[in-house]
Amino acid sequence: MEENPLRLLILGAHPDDAEYHAGGLATIYRESGHVVKMVAACDGAAGHHALKPDQLAAIRRAEADAGAAVIGATAEVWGYPDGALQPTLELRGRVVRAIRSFQPDLVLTHRVYDYHPDHRAVGQAVQDASYLVTVPLVEPEVPALRRDPVVACLPDAFTRPYPLAGDVAIDVTDRLDTIVRMLACHRSQVFEWLPWLAGVLDQVPADDAQRLAWLRDWYGAIVRPRADRYRTELVAAYGEERGRQIAFAEVFEISQYAAPLDEAARRRLFWFLP
Repeated sequence: MEENPLRLLILGAHPDDAEYHAGGLATIYRESGHVVKMVAACDGAAGHHALKPDQLAAIRRAEADAGAAVIGATAEVWGYPDGALQPTLELRGRVVRAIRSFQPDLVLTHRVYDYHPDHRAVGQAVQDASYLVTVPLVEPEVPALRRDPVVACLPDAFTRPYPLAGDVAIDVTDRLDTIVRMLACHRSQVFEWLPWLAGVLDQVPADDAQRLAWLRDWYGAIVRPRADRYRTELVAAYGEERGRQIAFAEVFEISQYAAPLDEAARRRLFWFLP
């Protein structure tokens, strides 16, 4: 463990959002002995075609723990109703308290321009909490931070009203297998619900080893275009030769509502970049 480890807090809407969008960065942090916590605001109880909500909520809480455990991270599920999350004052207060309690160096969350209303609600709550984490008389039961952490938005493919800015682009090609193992812990989603939505449930293998290979191909096909979309940023970060060869990337947009990512913060939080 690092003597003074960095602290990464991923505030997502659902169990599996952290692994799906930032599993590579989370893996890099844990490989270097830093602390990673993955929070899901919602209970995930709406994400299935056959299971009952109460049954599914318990399953997804266990899946969240298992996914985080792959890299030695911790998971927390707040339990708000899936599909009904709102950016309320109560949620904002919960986010303020969570950030203050964990004292992260870096927070990741969804953009407010996302397809899922739960994603947008969490992103809005984090955006609105960013300054307030430093205000002592807001949520006074948890001591205020002296300064904001850096807050970044998780990658997405949406372009309106504007696409995700590639402020930080990282190569996660060598971590793809770990990301897949984390995602595979969310069995109710990657082997049942999402294939059912896509109409390919009959293509999911029954054998566990074959399932991992199938999941790697499925996930890889979804995220591979990201590297091409942000090729300029990858080349700028890694140089022409390596940047052109990167197959899988995670890209983050730095929020303007929290601490800036100045050069010192970039070197500290993303020390692994060339």
